[in-house]
Amino acid sequence: MWKLFKEDNGYVEGKLISKHTTEKAAIKKAEKEINFSYKSKVKRNGETLIWLENRRHIPVGIIVKKEKKKKGSETASTG
Repeated sequence: MWKLFKEDNGYVEGKLISKHTTEKAAIKKAEKEINFSYKSKVKRNGETLIWLENRRHIPVGIIVKKEKKKKGSETASTG
C-alpha cells in the first residue's frame, strides 16, 4: 500500500492525503495535490520512500510503502 503524505507544520509525514495500490497512481495524485519539482526514491529498512521536494530541494511531501516480511525469511534458531 502506497501512502501519500503532505508536509504539515514542519512534519514531512504530516497529513495523509491518500492511499494507493500502485506507485504510478500515488505519483499521479501527488502531482495534482502537491507542488513539487523533484522526487527521489530511496529503499531502506524494509520500506520504500519517494521524497517530494520543491525547487529549493526542501521536502514538501513523501510517498511511503512498507514492505511486508516474507514467511520463512527469519533465520531459524538452533539454540
